[in-house]
Formats: sequence, structure tokens, C-alpha cells
Amino acid sequence: MNQQLTFAPADDGLWEQYNKLATRAYGHPVGDITHLREHADLQVAVRGGRVVAGGLGLLVDQFFGGAPVASACLGDGCVAPEERGEHLAADMATERLRPLIDRGAVISTVVTSSTGYARRLGWEAPTGVLAWAVATDDLKHSFTTADFEVEHGLTDEAEALQRDLARQWNGPVHRPTWWPRWKHDKSNLTTYRFARPGHPVTGLLSLTTKRHERHGMSLVVHDFWAAGQPTAAAMLAFLGHHNTRARTIEFRRGALPPYPTLLHGLRHHRTTAEAWHPWMLRILNTSQAIRLRGWPTDLTTAVPIEIENETGDCSRWMLQFSDGAAEIIPTHVEGQVTFTRRQLAVWYAGGYRSTTSARVAGVHTTSDKALTTLVRSTTQFEPWLPDHF
Repeated sequence: MNQQLTFAPADDGLWEQYNKLATRAYGHPVGDITHLREHADLQVAVRGGRVVAGGLGLLVDQFFGGAPVASACLGDGCVAPEERGEHLAADMATERLRPLIDRGAVISTVVTSSTGYARRLGWEAPTGVLAWAVATDDLKHSFTTADFEVEHGLTDEAEALQRDLARQWNGPVHRPTWWPRWKHDKSNLTTYRFARPGHPVTGLLSLTTKRHERHGMSLVVHDFWAAGQPTAAAMLAFLGHHNTRARTIEFRRGALPPYPTLLHGLRHHRTTAEAWHPWMLRILNTSQAIRLRGWPTDLTTAVPIEIENETGDCSRWMLQFSDGAAEIIPTHVEGQVTFTRRQLAVWYAGGYRSTTSARVAGVHTTSDKALTTLVRSTTQFEPWLPDHF
């Protein structure tokens, strides 16, 4: 442990070392370390010529307020078991972010079960994440396909639909051209398109199956994109038609959008919801993150706020909205609402759905009107991240 620790971008040899380290640290091979090699950045920590920590980083856009925002998405990070307990994960996070920030990232997203460590570094969860399971027979008896046609395969039209629908939430990845193939290949997905005869595609469903040892299969939904309630109902009915082979339909964590079609359509509510570790957001560059995000077009006002920095001190800012745009500039005016940097991330993602939830979460305010304005400014769309990395 007394040998010097260095950080470096991975060359071919370090990639291979990290792949072996991740297998040892996770207890199983991590396929994305190979699958994402062409697209991801890998930073590693090296001690005595051995890779002892590292992690992948993807520079992609995420939609917030209907606009793409450059994001550093961190995944598949680990520290060698013999190196744990020395805060190496925190130093590694800084090194992983550095090249992505240099390339334009203004926010960062991470999905981790170590939420306490992520919070100490400024990330926070805007919303809970659930995986759902429902009996296939219950779907069959509760939903109908109406006059929708179902076709197999992913098309350019279906990808365009997914992008359009993703803009209507805070958090989904603006999927690069390589994303669907990587996603389909790594999970062995089958995709279906839904449309009324003679009309454009309005639904996209991707799922995978696993054979049971004796009979039937497990069916897991990875993508569920519907342009409206009739399409969503038709997609649920289609899943119900698998009842002769699959007893239960599972929606992978975060795959089912947070709207009530399933809840309101079931004749008998016998679903199971399992909580998973959430996706967490961090603001890397406040002024640029505010500038790039989409904002309500009918909001024209200015709100003085204060934001806690990494040292615990607060800086004063004026947040100005006008015609679907916003900017934040330094000011000497005392803030009417005070955010910690983690609270700022939740607000940015639309995680405070009311002034009540903001107050209970600890957001301090001296003006109910100012807090109401801020909550309204980010809640046009709900937080949802169905993408995994």
C-alpha cells in the first residue's frame, strides 16, 4: 500500500487489466467493459504497475425540459477489495469526470447502490426506481389490443418515436446511433412496433426471455415507449398474450414509465413492486446546465437564490427566466430560496413535485412565491431514466 498511486487513461493493456479486476471485484464478468470499449472512456488507478481501481464514462446527452444536456454518465466502476476503505472511490470519481468535463459535460449521472458515497460527492436521487411484476393472465384479462397492429423489429421510424417521447421526461438518454445495437446485443432483446393500420408507429416494446428449466420462460421488458393511453393498453395486452408460456411479466427496474395506465387498467391489482438503487444526478457546471436545459415558454421572472458550494459556503445568484430560456448570474441580492448542491440537482430534474416535497426535503425559503415559481419551472416533465449504463 505504500507504493505511489497514479491515475491514467487506459491503453490496451490497462483495459485488459481492468477487465480482470472488475471480474474479481464484482464476482462475475462485466460484459460492458468489452462491449463499450469503442464508445467509453476508461480511467484507472495504478499502484506498482497493477490496476487497482477504475471505471467507464460515457459522454452523452440527457433530456431535461425537452432539451439535450451534455452528461457524464459513469458506470462499471470498482475498487480492488484489498484497496477498499482508503477513499479511493472518491478520488477515482474525480479522475473519471475530468476528461468528460473537458469534452463538455455539465451534469453527471451515476447508478450505484453506494448512495451514501455518491451523496458525499454531490450526487442525489431525484426519484425512486422500481421494478414491477404482474401476472400475465391479469394483463390478458384487463387490456385489449383494439385495432393496433404489431410488427417485429426496430426501424428508423421507431427510433425517432423513442427520441420524441424521451424529450417528454427529465432524464432519458438521447441515444447515440450505436446505443440501440449495443443495448439489443448485450441483452438479446426482441423489439416490437405498435401502430393503427395506415398510421405512424406510436409504440415501441423491447423484451428478453429466459427459458425455465422445466417449462415456459421468464419475460422481462426493457423498453416501454407509448405515445398515449390506447397504445400503452395495446402493448400491455400484447404482453398478456404470452400467458401460455410466461406466468409473469417483469418490467426491468425503471423500464415502466411513471404513468398510471397499469394501475388504472388492472381488474385485480396483484402487482409486485421492488425498489432498486436509484439513478443520481450531480450538477458539474451550474451556469451551463441552466443555459442548456429547456424551460417553460410562458415563464418570465427572476428569482434570487443561494447555492451551497463544495466547501459548505453559499453563493448568491439571480436565476432569470424568459421565453423558454434561463440564465444564472452572480448577484449581491440575498437569496429567497437556498439549495444545497444535492437539492439543486433534484430541483433541476423536476424531483420536487410540490413546494411541500421541497420543504420536507430541507429546501430553505423565505418566500412561498419564489419557491412556487422554482418548483413550477422544472415540473413540466417528470424525472424518469429508463436507460442503463
